[in-house]
Amino acid sequence: TEVDDTGQIVTLSKPATRIISMAPNLTEILFHIEAGSQIVGVVEYSDFPPKAHDIPKIGSSHQFDIEAILALQPDLIVAWASGNPAEDLAKLEQLGMHIFRTEPRTLNDISTLMQRLGKLTGHSAISNVLAATFLEGTAAIRETYQQRRNLTVLYQIWSDPIYTLNGEHLISRLIEHCGGTNIFFELETLAPVVSTESVIERNPDVIIAGGYQGATPEWLGTWNQWSGMQAVQSKSLYTVDADQISRMGPRILQGMQELCQAIDQARGKS
Repeated sequence: TEVDDTGQIVTLSKPATRIISMAPNLTEILFHIEAGSQIVGVVEYSDFPPKAHDIPKIGSSHQFDIEAILALQPDLIVAWASGNPAEDLAKLEQLGMHIFRTEPRTLNDISTLMQRLGKLTGHSAISNVLAATFLEGTAAIRETYQQRRNLTVLYQIWSDPIYTLNGEHLISRLIEHCGGTNIFFELETLAPVVSTESVIERNPDVIIAGGYQGATPEWLGTWNQWSGMQAVQSKSLYTVDADQISRMGPRILQGMQELCQAIDQARGKS
């Protein structure tokens, strides 16, 4: 028995052996706690670790095939509370499926999720160790960078329109742990659209873009036309691996380290 992130109690008669993962980060966590061999279905973009490519796909996080799920006869569905269609999850529950809904928003949430999934899948011993190691790693990074000179940061997801993140998003909290301040911290929307003018007005010390597999997005260089901006003057435009830092799973530790190093490089220039 475990309580999920929506407060629902999930009880299984024995550890789950046929699991369906409804988000790429959940697939990563399950493999991380050594439950990967128990996964019988995943959604699109479940591409890490490489073994995840071999698992049957049941659709996407936003639109999955209920008949395909039922055919796989899962004894546990690990769901994404805000990303999976609520009505479809409810339908699966009505059909007798056990659903554990997740919504990790903090580093501690990721750690406790490892532990809870470890219990439900029969891997408590290793998951408890990995959860503790994860938190120790994040604490060590915070201790290294958090007290250093504060820099203002724009974290950019996309360029047309310009998507960023507000203070509620975990990446914004990671910026704080790195000794930075998100320039759009106070906005209400989790992933708001902002204007070029508003970025120029707030004049960030550093601009960081999320890139697929760490590749620099072509649009990041467009900021160079605004030579009056501090980030442009100091050449503090950086890219971090979007998969590592945006997926709420174990690799966020590497993403956090990469983010902190980028901000710290900018400190040396400004």
